[in-house]
Amino acid sequence: MTTPTMITRTLGRSGPAVSAIGLGCMGLSQGYGDADDRESVATLRRAVELGVTFFDTAMSYGSGHNERLVGEALAPYQDEVVLATKVGIVRDPAGAVSLDGRPEHVRAHCEASLTRIGTDRIDLYYLHRVDPDVPVEETIGAMAQLVAEGKVGHLGISEADAPTLARAAATHPIAVLQCEWSLWWREPEDDVVPAARRLGIGLVPYSPLGRGFLAGSVRPGEFDVGDFRRGDPRFAGEHLASNTVGVERLARIAERHGVTCAQLALAWLLAQGEDVVPIPGTRRADRVEQNAAAAGLILGARDLAEIADAVGRDAWSGDRRSFAAHRTRRSRA
Repeated sequence: MTTPTMITRTLGRSGPAVSAIGLGCMGLSQGYGDADDRESVATLRRAVELGVTFFDTAMSYGSGHNERLVGEALAPYQDEVVLATKVGIVRDPAGAVSLDGRPEHVRAHCEASLTRIGTDRIDLYYLHRVDPDVPVEETIGAMAQLVAEGKVGHLGISEADAPTLARAAATHPIAVLQCEWSLWWREPEDDVVPAARRLGIGLVPYSPLGRGFLAGSVRPGEFDVGDFRRGDPRFAGEHLASNTVGVERLARIAERHGVTCAQLALAWLLAQGEDVVPIPGTRRADRVEQNAAAAGLILGARDLAEIADAVGRDAWSGDRRSFAAHRTRRSRA
């Protein structure tokens, strides 16, 4: 392993160049209990100091709070960073969620995001989730018009299956596919990752640390009432017991290499290809420092084989699809 340093990667054939490690900002506004805005701003600005140039938000995170927070924090650095936001999930002030990919609404959602962020151009605009009631071609077509007008730089899509990804890319160039991908959730490798690579689409794994579990410090019994991991089966019962064994194995490998468990997990993702840019989320500046340092950890073939032997796909228990399906069903109610 080399001395940690920040490196740059390009998002797909058509996307921008960004830091190899980005920052997922959802947790600054929702999902993991209460957050402190002052601490969040300090964390975002510390990330910039460390060479992180890729920041991920969405109109739904905190019902717009996240875009305002990230926009304010990064205002002095707008020319230095790539900011991604998303359309397609609508969260009302009471927290109720719905999907909205209707093309006639895309422009208004984009303009509201521009206002909240405080910019005249969104660098990367994702379709957050495909609305099952709207052909993806119609939503992407409306988003493509925003590119033509200069309001958006590049388009991405989140959590799309392989056929939908191909349909989206046939409508307009897609720079990035975002999906949950980590050592403990490998399903995208079966079809979505190969499809993206055939199409020249970059890969942005969210929850690359297994919603914090691969960092080795998660204590499920201490989750706040507002922490959505309370409903994830991977954090409960026999699944948790099995997964704890897996993360302990990973931690022993990390210790032998003199790095943290989180750094090893991020370096593993980076080693999956030059087209991979993980976006771990955190509220803490010290965790940003640790995560950013993972960009300089180079895993060789022997390192990767050691990880595969210790924590292969069968080392983990629990299916995130049941959790995601439950949240989707609830969101459509």
